[in-house]
Amino acid sequence: MNVPLWLALLVVGVLGVKLIRPPWWLIAVLLLGGYLLADSLLAPVINSFLE
Repeated sequence: MNVPLWLALLVVGVLGVKLIRPPWWLIAVLLLGGYLLADSLLAPVINSFLE
């Protein structure tokens, strides 16, 4: 069974929010920070650590 990455991340995100109950500002900061880092000059450096 192959599950798309976006679906797996969505399920994990929804379960994490329901179970852990982090504040909404923390969720917004993490999402915005991840989006900005993915499009920055640091993206190749981060990618080399993740591989």
